[in-house]
Amino acid sequence: MGKVTGFLEIDRQEQKYQPAADRVRHFREFTLPLTDPEVQRQAARCMDCGIPYCHGPQGCPVDNQIPDWNDLIYAGDWESAAFDLHSTNNFPEFTGRICPAPCEEACTLNLEDVPVSIKTIEQAIADKAWANGWVRPQPPTHHTGKTVAVIGAGSAGLAAAQQLARVGHTVHVYEREPRAGGLLRYGIPDFKMEKHHIDRRVRQMEAEGVTFHFGTNIGVSTTMQELIDGHDAVLIACGAEKPRDPGLPGMDLTGVHYAMPFLVQQNRRIGGEPINEEPILAGGKHVVVIGGGDTASDCIGTSFRQGALRVTQLDIRPMPPLKEDKLTVWPYWPTKFRTSSSQAEGAEREFAAATLGLKGKNGRVTHVECSRVDEKREPIAGTEFLIKADLVLVAIGFSGPAEGTYLSELSSMERDRRGNVAANTEDYRTNVDKVFAAGDVRRGQSLVVWAIREGRQAARSIDEFLTGSSTLPR
Repeated sequence: MGKVTGFLEIDRQEQKYQPAADRVRHFREFTLPLTDPEVQRQAARCMDCGIPYCHGPQGCPVDNQIPDWNDLIYAGDWESAAFDLHSTNNFPEFTGRICPAPCEEACTLNLEDVPVSIKTIEQAIADKAWANGWVRPQPPTHHTGKTVAVIGAGSAGLAAAQQLARVGHTVHVYEREPRAGGLLRYGIPDFKMEKHHIDRRVRQMEAEGVTFHFGTNIGVSTTMQELIDGHDAVLIACGAEKPRDPGLPGMDLTGVHYAMPFLVQQNRRIGGEPINEEPILAGGKHVVVIGGGDTASDCIGTSFRQGALRVTQLDIRPMPPLKEDKLTVWPYWPTKFRTSSSQAEGAEREFAAATLGLKGKNGRVTHVECSRVDEKREPIAGTEFLIKADLVLVAIGFSGPAEGTYLSELSSMERDRRGNVAANTEDYRTNVDKVFAAGDVRRGQSLVVWAIREGRQAARSIDEFLTGSSTLPR
């Protein structure tokens, strides 16, 4: 796989970024791609591992055949590499940009902290495939006469819809928003992934026979029962939209918001969509972001681009170690100190900091009250401190699907203990006849790669349900 001695001869190289002072002035992607020869050199570093953990369950949820396409790139066969990559991943240009790359953590070379630049290579393959016209619609050769409704045009819904259409089913995707993408479009900032990547996939899927119904809120504009009665199968792929409530005093103060409305508004601005609620803007403000995950990081980068004076991130977790103990965690995802591109743009980070409440004056937030925490994450008396805040963004995750709409209508639908729609990973079927569930609505808040995996696997299960067998990969 790759060059036999490549890992000994070639240093790891990743995409570089535009300088922070330049990239905070715009919302475009700011990575600087490697040249083709540089990508080939990085692919040459792939070892002939006895067990390539990178594409096992520890590494890649969509089972990308990473050593195979690394070898093809090293040999200069980009088109075959693109074909191989698309055989397991419907949207590698998405994952090559926004996936945190657990495959690299699982790489054997990561035992020496120099894993193969898998994410960089994946994006390069996907981008070259589009540039050279290798990505084409794959319409079915026959039609089954069966119809499938997919609720939600996010990663899981799009992956399932494309797979089902390619084997001849008539697929209708029902999306509440005016455009496809789900969190890819409305939650992920454009500086991480520009939305034209989604638009061209939609055009490809339409050419494959998928019909999109935008502005359709199931349970509001159309009942769930109408959908079930009008199709042979229904897949719920609506995501996990209900924000986790921090239960803080002062949440009702002006200037305190959950993260997603803030991010969605900015993406709507860039996309030219109307904003029908009060604008949430960080320009000229002291911003405090509560939470330590990817959504919090996206809030930081967006705040800087809007012109925030200062951005402080609060994380209740202690500062993790700079380097993990490889022998206890590899090849699994380790907890270690990481700095995102947004945090590197100037954020101040407070670890082991509990948020006690939000202080305000005349109904508007002015400060966040914090304290240090012990090893049980309990506040330590006497360590309280205040942080000035004109805008507070709560980014502590999601607690399940949005309540109301179709869930209220399907009151008999079973839910798991976390409130997600109950369905197993063998067939993705719910307890409601003809209804399946996949993605964050089933597993809870997760990564885009898991959503694509579940969408693909659910598509196979639906195909088997409708026809008795399936040629779709699992």
